[in-house]
Amino acid sequence: MLSGSFEYDSETSLNIFKVYVEENYPIKANLIVYTSEDDNPSLDGLDDADVLLVFTRRLNTSGKSLIQFQNYCEQGRPLVGIRTASHAYQNWLEFDKVVLGGDYQGHFGKGPAVRLETVEPEHPILEGIPKFESYGSLYKNPSLRNDTSVLLMGHIDEYSEPVAWTRLHNGGRVCYTSLGHQKDFALEPFLRFLAQSVLWVSKQN
Repeated sequence: MLSGSFEYDSETSLNIFKVYVEENYPIKANLIVYTSEDDNPSLDGLDDADVLLVFTRRLNTSGKSLIQFQNYCEQGRPLVGIRTASHAYQNWLEFDKVVLGGDYQGHFGKGPAVRLETVEPEHPILEGIPKFESYGSLYKNPSLRNDTSVLLMGHIDEYSEPVAWTRLHNGGRVCYTSLGHQKDFALEPFLRFLAQSVLWVSKQN
């Protein structure tokens, strides 16, 4: 798990997820924490990772560290992206379209909770997950790639946007969600969604 979304306290949130997932699933989670937007930590650990979960935001990572991340993606290995992962690295904003299949165009302002609508109720990622609402502002993703498969739509007032989808990138499974506000990590259905996303991209469910 890569933590570097300081706006959303990703380190705290991912530690909550780490405890949850290790208590409830056959998953061992390792956390790599970016200490600043200019940090370039070694990502050697990706060589042995079964799945990469990304929760970073506009990091200025460059050089070997960024190349290690790009190589992981280029190899078509399993990946889960959370919220600001759509603009994870300032020096590789193409990651959103090329790997995640998204089209991040900012977000609506703070307002009511985002109402979630299930689009693919039979998908393994959504198995056993009850309806819930998200606390974060609704991200705009108006033009997803044609090969994406939307799992959840989010609704506020008269606006609707896809908030979770899957796709294949170079043969590897990818799942992205624009959910991930701090308060979302207090919701068991959201934690279950993330856990089942990790299992699905790794072909474990």
